Order: sequence, then structure tokens, then C-alpha cells
Amino acid sequence: MLCWGNASYGQLGLGGIDEEIVVEPRKCEFFHGKQVCDVGCGHRHTAFLLEDGTVYTCGCNDLGQLGHEKSRKKPEQVVALDAQIILAVSCGESHTLALNDKGMVFSWGQGSDGQLGLNNFEECVRVPRNIKSLSDVQIAQVACGYWHSHALSRGGQVFSWGQNRYGQLGLGINGQSIPTPQIIQSLQGIPFAQISAGGAHSFALTLSGAVFGWGCNKFGQLGLNDSNDRSFPALLKSLRSQRVIYISCGEDHTAALTKLRGVFTFGAGGYGQLGHNSANHEINPRKVFELMGNVVTQIACGRQHTIAFTPSREKMDSFGLGGNGQLGTRSTCNRKSPAPVKGPWVSCNSPTDTGHPNLLFFPNVYLLPSLHNIADSEQGCFVKRIYAGGDQSFAHYCTANKLQNIDDVRIQDPYRKICTLNEDIIHKWCNHSPGRLPQEISNEIDLVFSSASCLNGSFLSMSHPDHYSTSSKCSGVDMNQARLLFHRLVQQDHPEIAQQIAASLEKNLIPRLSNSPPDIEALRLYLTLPECPLFSDRNNYVTIAIPFAKSLLSLKEAPLKVLGNWWSTFEPRVFQRLVELYKGVVVYLLQMHKMGIPSVEQRIFTCFLDTSLRLLEILHMVSERAGHIIQYDKFYIHELDDLIDIRNDYVTWIQRQMYPMGPDGGVTLCRYPFVFDAQAKTTLLHTDAVIQMQMAVDQAQMQNFSSMFMPAVESVNPCLILIVRRENIVGDTMEVLRKSKNVDYKKPLKLQVLMADDNSEKRPLMQEA
Repeated sequence: MLCWGNASYGQLGLGGIDEEIVVEPRKCEFFHGKQVCDVGCGHRHTAFLLEDGTVYTCGCNDLGQLGHEKSRKKPEQVVALDAQIILAVSCGESHTLALNDKGMVFSWGQGSDGQLGLNNFEECVRVPRNIKSLSDVQIAQVACGYWHSHALSRGGQVFSWGQNRYGQLGLGINGQSIPTPQIIQSLQGIPFAQISAGGAHSFALTLSGAVFGWGCNKFGQLGLNDSNDRSFPALLKSLRSQRVIYISCGEDHTAALTKLRGVFTFGAGGYGQLGHNSANHEINPRKVFELMGNVVTQIACGRQHTIAFTPSREKMDSFGLGGNGQLGTRSTCNRKSPAPVKGPWVSCNSPTDTGHPNLLFFPNVYLLPSLHNIADSEQGCFVKRIYAGGDQSFAHYCTANKLQNIDDVRIQDPYRKICTLNEDIIHKWCNHSPGRLPQEISNEIDLVFSSASCLNGSFLSMSHPDHYSTSSKCSGVDMNQARLLFHRLVQQDHPEIAQQIAASLEKNLIPRLSNSPPDIEALRLYLTLPECPLFSDRNNYVTIAIPFAKSLLSLKEAPLKVLGNWWSTFEPRVFQRLVELYKGVVVYLLQMHKMGIPSVEQRIFTCFLDTSLRLLEILHMVSERAGHIIQYDKFYIHELDDLIDIRNDYVTWIQRQMYPMGPDGGVTLCRYPFVFDAQAKTTLLHTDAVIQMQMAVDQAQMQNFSSMFMPAVESVNPCLILIVRRENIVGDTMEVLRKSKNVDYKKPLKLQVLMADDNSEKRPLMQEA
């Protein structure tokens, strides 16, 4: 472990050294032979997590933030966590959080603002305590602000607690501190990859690179083009298209790393911590110009400084406040633009030398000659991960024989990300011993299929366009993968898995779906879930397929429009499967109705049928607008003629058109004409002709009745009389039709043929048609 910066309280872990400031990277001998896998940096203390799950702390301990009795300048194990396997640590101003392998969170240190989450405002907690209110939730990540804390659950929920003076908890209120973890409801359903916290501001990064920020914004550290604080999470629209993969927060500034290895910074710039060669604050994300062209693979923000890791250029850069040596430049000067961290940095000869092109080769710090080939020395070291916080910086390195453990911010530890459906987890679920599901697997299935976030983060597209291109026009979902994995999971060989999935969808997921999702990434499940075979099972129509459609139809106009855009990009066969699903639901409901439905259930039946038909109507409009994704006849329901009385349905529909304020009866399929095939439409046209004829007769008779009392009203014949001569049938017919009005064409037709006998007398022959 290499360290540099402020050592006045022993926070670098170097022991009892004379210097209070270390201005260049120095090896921490304490960790020789030990593998560090995480570092949490507070203002005046540091927590180190070792590979074996033990935690060591050093630095100031005035408020118990080290987890043992006294201050320590050399790392000392937190013995109260000895029985735990810790996976992650994070430090605030004077408090510390630790996450174990069971998803439990432990906290200690200063708690006067409720930042320990222990349901009290205890000033000082010197022994780690379990946050019991999170005991029923599996936590994947923790992040500490100065006086507030966040946690991300495996189910995708973001929790916050502690000081809320600037709205940094994201709960829509500010002012009062909250000592118990609260779910940020406005982020429900979004699949998050990372949470991060600064002094009094916070960020959450989605799997597809969308960035949400909230809290203090005095210097523009939220990047929202103003300096107004936010108590609700706000989307940074300017970064949506930048493919952000990592966020780091300082006290009042923020840095974002993109998939293309660019670095954006914003917020307070008074000490040059933004790297823009000025001391100006930035209220919008701005790319660090001097790092352009560099393949930056890691970033880390301290209190008022920033570090960027660029292996391909054989350097590590730092900028910002340097008064405590935290820049590692061998001086205490501030730097307004990236300056190299001093050290004999060299990169690997080629990407194939180690298989890790994002590594820096770092020979023994005390050797000045650079070693250009790792085979030349057993002492060759490679930088694995950089960390920063407070006024200190760290670089974890490893020897050549440990290269297989190199970190990559693009690849998350499975224990530190939300649970999503993928080949590995499905293989695990399907390869359990026959019989009842093991409790662990049952809980995992319930977790995934009860969580909108988990499902929205599944089946993300890795090909062009990939999921980082997610927009209102592109879903970022691989529908073929969704179908493949769903069918691999739901099989007849594993009925217990199907039962657990169905129960989770029915009881937990669908009833909780919001009608106004917070982001387009929260809409993906509306595309992927219908690919699950359970939706096509007639036994699940009423419990899953129809309630799902009802939730979809309850969406507000904007998200429904986005879904329409995404559907219009479907391959015809994928779109056809969705149409066939809800055609099947309609047929099933009509069959149940024909068999007989109790009157008390009639209203429910009407609601179910209307829901299914309305969804088909939307799909039909989408298909038409997109130039017919599938042919119009694919919407036909051929069984209608056998399941309903089409004539009666049409009459009911006509009556409702004429008397819209009348009593509301059942659903009329004539409201959805796109489902009628040619045979049904023929029946409809014939029925319509009969109705039109009867209406014309009734109108004529009413007019004749009126003419009896009002001479001004002319009487009319209720039939269309066609008088023709046998020798000139066509000519006479055309003459009568030419003189007739439009309304006459709807009347019953009476034909009178004049026939000539031998005496040339014309005899009429009447024929009614």
C-alpha cells in the first residue's frame, strides 16, 4: 500500500513518523504481505479492509470512529468485527460503516446527526453496532457523506439517513436529521450500479450511465446548471449520453469517469480541484481538457483534490489542494491542472504482457531505475486501485504473481451490485437438488422477481446499440436474451421455481408498480416480462398477465409514449408474441363468459376484458404508426364468431353511440374493430344494413305521422319504389335511382315491373326486396 498526504493524526497508517505531511508516495510497511481490497478515507481517519474480511483503522479517534479505544498511528484491527467477513468499508467526517458478506451494515463513531442509523443521536459510539433496521434487507453498497450515509440494497433500493440540512438524504424534505434508514421512494425501480456521497451531496449512478444527484449545490456540485440545493434526486441530463461508469465525490466537487475514459468535473474549483486550469466553480459537468486523449481508468476525490489514473501514459495525475502533500507531487503547492504524482511509474510493455491494459507498473518505490520488464525482477509491482479522501491519498499495488486479482471499475464485484437475471444465477437456481427449493435460492428468486430494479437491470444489450445508448427511442434491452433466459429458467422440470416466480410477481412486484416511473430505465420490465412463459400460461392470465396489463395502461402519457417508441423497434416476431399473448387472454375470457359467469363477478370480467383489448388497441396503433410491424390480419381473433353474438354486440355498440349517457354495460368488441376477421366484418356489415334500413323506415313513418297534423310536412313512402318496364329494366332503374335521395337508398326496396299482354295493356307485377 502506497500513501501520501496528511499524516498528522496517523491516518496514513505509517506509524510514529516525524513528518506530519508526506509529499510523495510512500510504502506502508504494515501491509507488507497483506492484501488490501478496500480503503475508506475520512477527514482524519482511515479504514482498511483486507482480503480475509478483517478491518483495520488508524488516525483520529476522538469520537470513536476507529472502532477501538484509542487513537492509532499504525493500523489496528477492529476486533469487534472479528467474527464478521467484511466486504466493504466507507468513512465520513467522523463515522465509519462496514458491510459484511450477509448484507448486514455495522456503524460506529460520531452519531450526533443520526449518521450511524441506530435510531438515536448518540454522540459517540466506540464499538461497531449492527444497523438493525436494515436487518431484513440485503445491502450491496454503503457510502458515507460527512454527516450522512447511504446504502444500496441487492434489490435496488437506495436508503439514506443522517444529517439532512441541505436535502442530502433525497427524501423531498430538508432540515431535520433522520437517525433511521429511509428508502428514497423517488428512485424506486431504477437499476443502480453505484452510490456515492460527498460533503453534503449525494449521487446514484444507473447501470446504463444515467446520473442522479441531490443535496447541497452551493458550488454547482450537482452539475444542474444552477446553485440551488435539491431535496429530491435530479437527473443530470447533460451526462446522459456520456456513458458514465463511475462517480466520485469530494467535499464540494464531483468527478465522473466515462466508458470512453473521459473525465468530467464540476462544483467547487477554488483550489483547482476541477483540473480546468482555473479556480472557478463549475455548475455544469466540464471535461478535463488536459486529460483528453488519455485513457483514464480510475478516479478518486479527496476533500479538495482529485486523482486520475492513466496507465497507458505511464502516469498518475492529481490536482487541487496540495497544502498537506495530498497531491503526491513532492510539494505543497495547489495545482489547477493535472500534475503527475511523483514516482517511477512505468506501464507494461504491451497490453498482452499482463492481460490487463489498464495497469500501471510500479517498481519498488525506493528504487529509482525503472524496470521495463516484469520478468526482470520479483519485486515488480502493479497499481491495482487508487483511493482518496480527506487530505490523504492511497494507491494499492500488487506483485506480478497477483495480477489475476486486478480491479476494474467496469466489472463490479457480484456482492456489491444489485441482483439481476443472468446465465450464472439461472444456472445456480436450476442446478439445485430435486425437491423443495433451498431457502437461499427461494429468497434470491423472490428478491429478483419482487424488485422492479432487478428486472430493469436484467438482459441489457451489449451489442450495438448497447444499453449505454438508452433513450426514449432505444430501450437498451436484448429481447432475444430475455426470451432465452426466461425459457431456460421456467421449465417443467422445475415447477417449484415457476411457482416461486409466479407468487413473487403476483403478490410483490405487479401491485407495487408505479404509474409514473422516475426514469426511462424503470420501464424496461414492461418489455421483458411478457417473454416469461408464465405469462402465456392460461392459469396465470387472471393473476399475472391481466394485472400486468392494467399496470401498463395506468402509466402516464409520457412513459406510455416511450414504451410505444420502444415497441416500434421490435422485430416482427417479438411484437407478434406480445400481440398473441393478449389475443389469447381475450379468447380465454370470452370462453369463460360463454360458460357462464356469476353476476357478482360480471364487473370484474368486464374490467379484465376491457384491459386486454385496450392494450391490444395500443399495440395496433403502434404497429400502424411504425408502418405495420406485423400485418393487420395478425390482430384478428378468429374465434369471435363462435364466442359472442356479433349482431347483438353491434346493436349494443350503436345504442351507446346514440345514448352515451345511458347505463354502462359490458364491453362491446365493436369498439375494437381491428380484432374482427373477414367473416365477422361481413356479419357486421349485414347487421348494419338491417339497422340502417329499419331506421330509414321509422324516420319515414314519423314524417308521415307528422304530415297528418302539419300540412307543410310532406309525406314520403317508407319504401324505395322501383317501377320499371320489362323491356327497359336498366334504363328505368337508373332513372329512378338518379331522382332518389340518399336516405331512400336505406329503405326497403319494392320492385314494380310493368308487363305488356297481347292486347298491349300494361299489367303491374309487384316484387318486394
